Amino acid sequence: MYPIIAILAGIEAYSEWGVNRERAYLFAFFCVFATGMFFFRRHYRKKFEKYKKNE
Repeated sequence: MYPIIAILAGIEAYSEWGVNRERAYLFAFFCVFATGMFFFRRHYRKKFEKYKKNE
């Protein structure tokens, strides 16, 4: 779900860049945040699966 949100926010930021710069920055922030959350959650999911496998 996070990659989809990041892609949509990136597209919206790109389309708003010349029209409304503040709105473009907001969507760029959402894009970066969603990408970061994707990798953060993936890292901890793999860590948790490794922990469960070693129990």
